[in-house]
Amino acid sequence: QVQLVESGGGLVQAGGSLRLSCRASGSIFSINAMGWYRQAPGKQRELVARITSGGSTNYADFVKGRFTISRDNAKNTVYLQMASLKPEDTAVYYCNAGLVVLTPYRYLELWGQGTLVTVSS
Repeated sequence: QVQLVESGGGLVQAGGSLRLSCRASGSIFSINAMGWYRQAPGKQRELVARITSGGSTNYADFVKGRFTISRDNAKNTVYLQMASLKPEDTAVYYCNAGLVVLTPYRYLELWGQGTLVTVSS
C-alpha cells in the first residue's frame, strides 16, 4: 500500500519554528512533484509550497521568506521548514505527491492524513 505519512506538527509560540516531514512508502517507481497545503478552520485548502523532482520550488506569497521546502529523493521524503511562525499559520498541513507506483503500474496523486500546527500568540 502506497501512502504518505506526515510528522512534525505541534504547538509553538509566535515567532518560533517547526519542521514538517512527509515520507512516501510502498511500491514506488518514481515521485514527481511534492507539496504542502494547509487548511485552517472554516477556510479552503490552499497551497503553501511545492517542489518538483528536479528541485524547483514555488511558494505562496504569505510564506515567502519564512518557509522552506526541500526533499530527499533517496528517502522519498519532503520537508517544510517553517520559521517566524504567526498565529494565522495555524492550520492542518497536508502533504501531497504525484507518484508512479508499481503493481499495477500507474500514476497516483496522494494526500497525507494531515498534521496540526498551532501557533499561539
